[in-house]
Amino acid sequence: MDIQAVWLTLKLATVTTLLLLCVGIPLSHWFVFGKARWTTIVEAVATLPLLLPPTVLGFYLLVLLGPRTAAGRVLIQLIGHPVAFSFSGLVIGSMIYSLPFAVQPITSGFSAVTPEVLDAASLLGAGRLRILLTLLLPLARRSIFTAAVLCFTHTVGEFGVVLMIGGDIPGATRTLSIAMYDQVQDFRYSEANLTAILLLTVSLLALILVHRWGRQERHA
Repeated sequence: MDIQAVWLTLKLATVTTLLLLCVGIPLSHWFVFGKARWTTIVEAVATLPLLLPPTVLGFYLLVLLGPRTAAGRVLIQLIGHPVAFSFSGLVIGSMIYSLPFAVQPITSGFSAVTPEVLDAASLLGAGRLRILLTLLLPLARRSIFTAAVLCFTHTVGEFGVVLMIGGDIPGATRTLSIAMYDQVQDFRYSEANLTAILLLTVSLLALILVHRWGRQERHA
């Protein structure tokens, strides 16, 4: 078992999940309650990673974040090193790739709140921020929890995007899925089996958590 890959994967999944919740909550709020005409276009773009092959997304991110583009040069100046083939690049790629898994559950949770409840809060003088913090977030807590679990698990199992944008650098960008690929390539099937069991266990535990939370909410 590649312990470095285990810790790097857990670190990447944790950072990605926290950042995606910070992005996904306000973005989902805008999708549900925004009135701009181009809201649906942005929502479609946010869902696009579900349909794109991971290698295609990773390739375009690799080009976009490289030193030959304006965005890449700005990021290099901000963080002091190229984004590609670094942990920062993995985080950016993972966030974009897992964005639908954050936005879609939270959007569904916000949409399920009845308009009458929101109207009553507005009549009582609550502003948008207060409604979000004291009403929408508590009522959509199951959806937010589901989004967090899905983002974490999806990031743990990533392969194509992280390989394209991060490469295979031990201790820096080699995640569990890449380590497993290396083990299979080297005919180390017993080690690959252990890695696969770990990834399978994480996915199974995530599904159990989501379903148990849902069962508790229904019986509460």
